[in-house]
Amino acid sequence: MKETINAIRGFKDILPRETGQWQMVEETARQVFSAFGFNEIRIPIVEKTDLFKRGIGEATDIVEKEMYTFLDRGDDYLTLRPEATAGVIRSYIEHSLHAEDAVTKLYTFGPMFRRERPQKGRYRQFHQIDAEILGIDDPRIDAELILMLMHFLTAVGLAGPKLEINSLGCKECRPVFRKMITDFVRGKEEGFCPDCTRRMQTNPLRIFDCKVETCREIMTSAPVVLDALCGACRDHFDRFREALTIFNMPYEVNPRMVRGLDYYTKTAFEVTTELLGAQNAVAGGGRYDGLVKDLGGPDTPGIGFAIGFERLVALMQAHDEDCRCRHGRPDLFIAAMGEEAQGMAFALCNKLRLEGIRTEMDYAGKSLKSQMKRADKLKCRYTMIIGDQEIANNQATLRDMQESRQAPVGFHQIVHIKKVIKGEKPLD
Repeated sequence: MKETINAIRGFKDILPRETGQWQMVEETARQVFSAFGFNEIRIPIVEKTDLFKRGIGEATDIVEKEMYTFLDRGDDYLTLRPEATAGVIRSYIEHSLHAEDAVTKLYTFGPMFRRERPQKGRYRQFHQIDAEILGIDDPRIDAELILMLMHFLTAVGLAGPKLEINSLGCKECRPVFRKMITDFVRGKEEGFCPDCTRRMQTNPLRIFDCKVETCREIMTSAPVVLDALCGACRDHFDRFREALTIFNMPYEVNPRMVRGLDYYTKTAFEVTTELLGAQNAVAGGGRYDGLVKDLGGPDTPGIGFAIGFERLVALMQAHDEDCRCRHGRPDLFIAAMGEEAQGMAFALCNKLRLEGIRTEMDYAGKSLKSQMKRADKLKCRYTMIIGDQEIANNQATLRDMQESRQAPVGFHQIVHIKKVIKGEKPLD
C-alpha cells in the first residue's frame, strides 16, 4: 500500500462543512462594501519580488524572513503575495485607474502566503479580505472606512470587537521620532534580541512590533510616536477622532501600535478580540499616502485594511447553524421507492436544480426508512416521497419536516414546488 500524501504544514483544506461560513462572509462583504461604493478587483497571486521590497519595506520581517520567493525560468525573482495592498496599487497604477475617477474604492478576497510558525488561526497559506480607498486624504474617510469595517464585522456575528487607533506620523515627523528611539535604546543593546539589535540600524520603529518579552519590557518606557507628530499629522489625528465620535464608535488610543508594514503613515488601526489569546488581531490597516508614488504612480493618498479570514471564521460560532442552513443543506430531498419511481425522481431532481432548488436524492434504491434517515442527516426541511401510489396518482407527497405537514403536488408543478420551498407560497 502506497504512503498517503498529506497537505504541507501550514496549508489547510477548507472543507465542505466550513465553506458555508466562508461564502456567507464573502456575500456579506460584497453587500456591505458595495453599499459604501466599493468595487471588486482580482489580482494575481504571484508578483515580482521588487514590488514587495519597495512597497512593504526591505527591513520588515515579511520581506526579510517570511516571503515565498523563487527564481523563475526567465531569471526574474517572483514572490507569492504576502499581502494584497501592494498588488492592488500595482494594478491601480498599471491600468491608470486614477484617470477613471478621482476617488477609487476597491476590495478583493484571496490567499496570501508567509512562512510563519503555524498556530491557531494562523497559517502559511492564509486568506484575507482587503479594502482600499485611493485619491483622498480627508481624515473623515479614515473614520468612514473604519465604520464600514466595524459594520461588516458586526454583520457576520463577531462579538465584542475592539478598535485601537494610533498615528504613525509622516515623512516630516518620522525622522524626529526615529532619533528619539535611537537615543532611548542607546546603551540598552544587550537587552534586545538579535532582530531588534539589527532593527536599531535599519528601522527602529519595528522594535515596537517585537514579540520577545524582554524587548517588550524595555520598550514600555520608550517614547511613542504621538510625542513627535508634526502639526499637520496632529491635526489629521484630531479630526479623525472627531469623525469617529459622530458614529458614537468606541475606541482606544494605543500609542505603541505600529503595524508590521513600512508603508503606513498617519492613521493606523487594529480590531482585536479577547477570544484568540495572544494573537488577538482580527483586522488592521492604516493610511499609506506615499505608497502609490513610491511604486511609480502619481502622488496619490490611500488608506485600507485587511481582515484575517481564518481568524474571523473561527470566531463565528454564533452563526454556525445559520450558515449551514443557507449554504450546506439541500432545500429538498426526494425519496423514491422502486425503479420507476427512481426514474421519476431523477428527472424531477434535475429539473428543480435547474430552477435553483438545491435537491438531493438516493441512487441506491434503499428503503424509505433509510432514505428518510439520510434526509434527516442532511437537515432538509422538505422531503418529497415518490412510490407506486404516487406514480398511480401522478402526484408526489411533499412534506414540511419542520412543521410536520404534507400535501400532494403534481410532478409537473415545478413552479409551485419552487415557491413552496422558497417560502413564497404555503404548503396546501
